[in-house]
Amino acid sequence: MTATALLAGCQSGGATPLSLSGLTETADSMGAKGADTCPLPYDIAKAAKAAGLEGEARPGHADGGDEPVATAEGGKRARPGDVLAQNPGVLVSCDFLIGQEDVVVHTVATRDRQAINPLAPTIQQQTGMDLEALSAYLKQAGEAGAGKPVVTASGNLASVRLKLDGKGDAFLVVAVGAGPGAQDSARVSALAKALAGQVR
Repeated sequence: MTATALLAGCQSGGATPLSLSGLTETADSMGAKGADTCPLPYDIAKAAKAAGLEGEARPGHADGGDEPVATAEGGKRARPGDVLAQNPGVLVSCDFLIGQEDVVVHTVATRDRQAINPLAPTIQQQTGMDLEALSAYLKQAGEAGAGKPVVTASGNLASVRLKLDGKGDAFLVVAVGAGPGAQDSARVSALAKALAGQVR
């Protein structure tokens, strides 16, 4: 499923079906330097409103730099030994702003569980968790059912297992702000749930 097909599905109403093959095709179609728009049909403004987050919601970065809005890993980019080669899969990351807060939305899908594991270094960096806390969080998130947000103790990051069309495992991971305490954990959880509800 191409990005165009994903968007068409979104525009026709209801949540957009998500599959490992479709996400891989979307990621593989992106240039090596990334993209200026998110190729996935997330409506950040709608999700922010549902979560009670104030400020204009849009693609971009708080520093106003010329970094790409979206990047991809895995798929045809995966090299032998990479985590997304060992458990074949793909990761698409999109950067948004809500007010002046950076919001990063990671969408990852793999052939086997646990699809959240490739994001372990990112989660640790965003939350400041030690290895013991990180391991406990990954276990908690990995055991959660689809559609149920799991928020870190830092309160600024939440993950949600996504339902895939077909085989595989998938997660959405949302990080809000520069670090722990950047946002109310309930609102971060609500934002993750709202975004997850936009893809099925």
